[in-house]
Amino acid sequence: MAQQFGDYQLEIYLGGLGGVVPELPMSFAELAARAEAAMSPGLWSYVAGGAGDEHTQRANVTAFEQWGLMPRMLTGAAQRDLSLELFGLRLATPLFMAPVGVVGLCAQDGHGDLAVARAAARTGVPMVASTLSQDPMEVVAKEFGATPGFFQLYTPADRALAESLVHRAEAAGFRGIVVTLDTWVTGWRPRDLSTANFPQLRGHCLTNYTSDPVFRRSLAQPPEQDPAAAVRHWAGTFANPLSWADLPWLRSLTSLPLILKGLSHPEDVRRAKDAGVDGIYCSNHGGRQANGGLPAIETLPDVVAAADGLPVLFDSGIRSGAEIVKALALGATAVGIGRPYVYGLAVGGEDGIVHVLRSLLAETDLLMAIDGYPTLADLTPTALRRR
Repeated sequence: MAQQFGDYQLEIYLGGLGGVVPELPMSFAELAARAEAAMSPGLWSYVAGGAGDEHTQRANVTAFEQWGLMPRMLTGAAQRDLSLELFGLRLATPLFMAPVGVVGLCAQDGHGDLAVARAAARTGVPMVASTLSQDPMEVVAKEFGATPGFFQLYTPADRALAESLVHRAEAAGFRGIVVTLDTWVTGWRPRDLSTANFPQLRGHCLTNYTSDPVFRRSLAQPPEQDPAAAVRHWAGTFANPLSWADLPWLRSLTSLPLILKGLSHPEDVRRAKDAGVDGIYCSNHGGRQANGGLPAIETLPDVVAAADGLPVLFDSGIRSGAEIVKALALGATAVGIGRPYVYGLAVGGEDGIVHVLRSLLAETDLLMAIDGYPTLADLTPTALRRR
């Protein structure tokens, strides 16, 4: 029998009979407020902020309000099944944790990447681990337990370094490579500019580079002896404005599933599929990179149509179970969250992440129960209406 994630609310109510009330927030607004209080102003701005006046970031969230779920009765939804097959893996839920490059800094002990991996192990919700982490990918991967993990690649200009990072991810046991396409140059982010805060230029979250043999060989001195020189070298090799001509090379690097992150235009999706990628990741980086664009959820239906059967991962603007359900109904195979789990980490560490994941899954499960959609296959575009 599939796990009934909505039972989390029963745990909470039964705890209340013994005088125990949740210590962690039950709403996103309270979660964000407590996370802001727990973080330094510079770190909060980096995590919570977006590009420009943050219109696209806000629109990512509010665009979900344009869709309403149509309830269906008498469907026998007493038992729900949220499991799915993805890249040959059997997953308990369609939820995953999207890559966040400074998540390591958001834990009180400075090892947030490990806390996220442990939360993945406890919940079965996969983590997409960022290239920009505080702990080496090999150490992070050891914490996954039986839950599969994916490695997100910021493709460096040095092809040998890119190959080394991918091969390390393979050896560490990651089950897919997610290539981010929209961050070869940093977007205009006034919040970060106002605090002059760019964590990587301060030497943070560069451990995958400083531990890499190719990166280390390119330095005059080991990064431990001259960290400033290592940061300068990183800044010079981080960016690679990829073109379609680079895709065959990327495809050749690994036999693992290759997923391209940041695709929103259907023509780009079709070209990627023709080039042999294994999955499409529809995202606008949560509004962090480019302002003025369409909300990601508005582009999802066309991306799904162009993918024509390829798995489509989605993130940007997910704050609740209702939004997860709507994204699934619009064709997403799996749905990622970013800021919610990072805020959970800041507020409550590993337990805070687990609480956020269980809460989102409980709401998703209960909505599917109440509105009469017992399986993911039942969530199709016909389940939604435009308001």
